[in-house]
Amino acid sequence: MSIEQIDTLVIGGGQAGLAMSAHLRDQGVSHLVLERHRIAERWRSERWDSLVANGPAWHDRFPPLEFTAVDVTDEAFPTKERVVAYFEKFAKRIDAPIRCGVEVTSVVKRPGGGFRAETSDGVIDAQNVVAATGPFQVPVIPTVVPDVPGLTQMHSTGYRNPDQLTEGAVLVVGAGSSGAQIADELLRAGRQVYLSVGAHDRPPRRYRGQDYCWWLGVLGIWGMKTPPEGRDHIAISVSGAHGGHTVDFRELAARGLHLVGMTQDHSNGVLHFAPDLADNIRQGDADYLSVLDQADAYAMREGLDLPPDPEARKIGPDPDCMTNPTLDLNLAEAGISTIIWATGFKQDFSWLKVDAFENGQPAHHRGVSTEPGVYFLGLPWLSMRGSSFIWGVWVDAEYLAKQIAARQQSDVA
Repeated sequence: MSIEQIDTLVIGGGQAGLAMSAHLRDQGVSHLVLERHRIAERWRSERWDSLVANGPAWHDRFPPLEFTAVDVTDEAFPTKERVVAYFEKFAKRIDAPIRCGVEVTSVVKRPGGGFRAETSDGVIDAQNVVAATGPFQVPVIPTVVPDVPGLTQMHSTGYRNPDQLTEGAVLVVGAGSSGAQIADELLRAGRQVYLSVGAHDRPPRRYRGQDYCWWLGVLGIWGMKTPPEGRDHIAISVSGAHGGHTVDFRELAARGLHLVGMTQDHSNGVLHFAPDLADNIRQGDADYLSVLDQADAYAMREGLDLPPDPEARKIGPDPDCMTNPTLDLNLAEAGISTIIWATGFKQDFSWLKVDAFENGQPAHHRGVSTEPGVYFLGLPWLSMRGSSFIWGVWVDAEYLAKQIAARQQSDVA
């Protein structure tokens, strides 16, 4: 059996894998990128039709390659097709050694050092392995509602457009970016929509003439090393749809969307919600206003000539669904034919059979794992809040590439 030899094996051909490839190339490290489907596959086949990036084109990109004016202007929000085309163009730009359609089934330590990867295209031995499979690995659908005739349940990765769904009302569970945007799209399409809202942050889309991505940068929020206590899994509700706008749950309710609290359990055809809707909305408001406060303080401190924006501080009245919350909902009586679970993802590193985990989670410091030669890239909070974003993964990849190059040089010495 022929066994291929490579210095560094990068697993995953999305934003993390491509950023890793670019920096390994710059460090002169021989490497190979394996992608089980196509470049940026999740942008292609696991997102809804109208999705656009949640950050403007000047922000959601790698530093060496801008979106061209033909693709999208700097302040616009690229469509998912434009994002895929961008990553394909970047892969060609750096001449990335990527093989698509190759699945890695296992990685184990070799007795003589290094690692052996079993793939759908043969066996590869490598001195280093980078797990660049990203944060969106396995969709999570809570086992709350049983299979019921006439009721379709899907994860947000399975949703494409309103016409895909059967007639009837829709319940969207989860008020992060995906849940809020899907609920808004369905509402605009004339559907009756319920949205289950949990704890969340909702930053302003723009404030005083600057996008929130800019504000989070200058305020140092993107670079936070650890999440605030108890808020490492808080959803962020932001949207680039329709030219970009602040997600405002009160405004959605005023347009006819029915808000409910966190989904708890189900019995005899009735779904039960926590009595926490008002608290969740107000905590989201507090997060929103805190960003405005920090922005104002920064502008004053730095002497920035930015236009005031008093309208941004106006919070609308509480809708009836907040003051008289729905705690129990008979799905059949409400006419709900579809539940969309925008409830996030879990990680799956079952193929990585090495000593790089603690309590089932990657054990690492800035992506350098406890198993020498194994690295993680693209995970939330890998080194900072921005680690799972396009620009953030670029920064982390540069650090890891230098670590791998240094390890290579020490092995030679």
